[in-house]
Amino acid sequence: MSSKKSPYSSKIWLKSYDKGVKPEIDINVISLVETMKNSVKNYPNRILYDFLGHTATYKAVETAVISFANFLVQNGVKKGDRVVIHLPNSPQYIISLLGAFYAGCIASGMNFLLQPNEIIYQLSDSGASVLITLDAFYEEKVFKALSTKKTPVKIIVTTNIADPLNLNPIVKFLGKKLKKIPFGEIAPVEGIKYFMFNEILQKYPKDKPPDIELDPNNDIAFLQYTGGTTGAPKGAILTHANIISNISQILHWIERDIKIGQETFISGFPFFHLAGMFFNLAALFFAATQILIPDPRDTKLIIKGIKKYSPTVMANVPTLYLMLLGNQNFKKLDFNSFKIFISGAAPFPSESIRQFEEIVGKHRVGEVYGMTEASPLVTANPYVGNRKIGAVGIPLPNTELRIVDVENKTRDMPLGEAGEVIIKGPQIFKGYWNKPEETKNALIDGWFYSGDVGIMDEDGFVTIVDRTKDMIIVSGYKVFSVEVDDKMSKHPAIELCSTVGVSDPNKPGSEIVKLFVKLKAGYKNTPETKEDILKYAKENLASYKVPKIVEISEDIPLTAVGKIDKKILRAQEKGKITQ
Repeated sequence: MSSKKSPYSSKIWLKSYDKGVKPEIDINVISLVETMKNSVKNYPNRILYDFLGHTATYKAVETAVISFANFLVQNGVKKGDRVVIHLPNSPQYIISLLGAFYAGCIASGMNFLLQPNEIIYQLSDSGASVLITLDAFYEEKVFKALSTKKTPVKIIVTTNIADPLNLNPIVKFLGKKLKKIPFGEIAPVEGIKYFMFNEILQKYPKDKPPDIELDPNNDIAFLQYTGGTTGAPKGAILTHANIISNISQILHWIERDIKIGQETFISGFPFFHLAGMFFNLAALFFAATQILIPDPRDTKLIIKGIKKYSPTVMANVPTLYLMLLGNQNFKKLDFNSFKIFISGAAPFPSESIRQFEEIVGKHRVGEVYGMTEASPLVTANPYVGNRKIGAVGIPLPNTELRIVDVENKTRDMPLGEAGEVIIKGPQIFKGYWNKPEETKNALIDGWFYSGDVGIMDEDGFVTIVDRTKDMIIVSGYKVFSVEVDDKMSKHPAIELCSTVGVSDPNKPGSEIVKLFVKLKAGYKNTPETKEDILKYAKENLASYKVPKIVEISEDIPLTAVGKIDKKILRAQEKGKITQ
């Protein structure tokens, strides 16, 4: 089917747009530094965040940001250098992030569940010169990674989770002794300079930021690590313009209801995940107040924040919405202040959406679809008009989307038929860091080939029917089976292995990792062997990547060219579930 005659070139989804939403919008491309400066100028006394009861205004936060930026510059960090942030959602994260931008640096969030070997990989691949981390994280995993001398890191900034709370020394001491506040010892590594976060903010100039000029269209804001479709994690290159474009697209989508300087956001999405980071940056763009949730599983803190602030916008992975739904105190809250509950990063089962909306109100859940490489949003359900539960919505303004044949990528699929989702728009990334071959395969003639399999219906609504063949979604986190397979294949007892996702019976819409293993000659299928394999996994993989099921088989199916046939393994698992 030629693209000229295809429904995708005619943008059939436009008929499903809300009244007033334009197919194309003018985007004022500015840097993320200008975003913060605008909010500080227009709303200096508005509360930027609430963190465990501690608050700070936009003006006060910018003062700290300027100190941090001056610290970076005065310690030899140059424009374009990579700064890795290894923190939970906290004031330190926001200050470090914006400080890096004010200094002209490239930020890279790092998942705090990563194991030392995974930490080494991201630090080395990104060429990071600066790492900001919690003292507890440092003692637990970072020290081991740095001790290998395999990373380019020259500067370490450590902080304690309680640093912004201004606790007196006695309270801090008791918190440490009673294990109410996590602490960690900072053992130095030769060749690395160490700084404490609070001391930086006290020591470095607060009045004038470094004189750094940014080009939003060309200067990189983020190296956001993602596994893409295969192999080891890759750093997706996102410019300031990519992020600003995506924020502008979603603002236009809901602008009839969203008022600059008047909103309050709450989310459990961690900032190291681009969904969480986007929500954070959108809040800064809107001069909104953010209720920071350092532990996304802490439903009590989320409920407390809702009671205190009556937020207007929430964004979460479906698993967390279901956790909240299971909390009786959540059901007693007043939800009249909320304008939308944004759901993304994983499928939200249709029946669960209906149950959730029975509590929070009809037409309150807005499902979206996106990925790291799209900054991250591509589609959204209409904000006011008809939506389709189970679909991820329609393409945003300035966004083109096609469904193409998985094998013949030049052929558009008819409406209602499945194919690979490909996307074009100002939010699409510039490529993968230092990976030209992967970039070449992902970006073709301006189109990003997502690897996701989807269907578009006659109204332009997209449904994702399958994920990239090797991708497993564990409570919103992406697990790339090729990476797990590679790590686990190094176990001395394993001859062949392969991971697939299995539906999690305790978390609708989520999966658990299952590992199929063929043992080397001389090893026996015993409980001890399985236990040793699991121990190895826990030592080498982030907790959400660790297989929850290990099945030892006599044989593992192979394709005609000798590759492990994951398609057959997944089909076998589906057969077990339906039997």
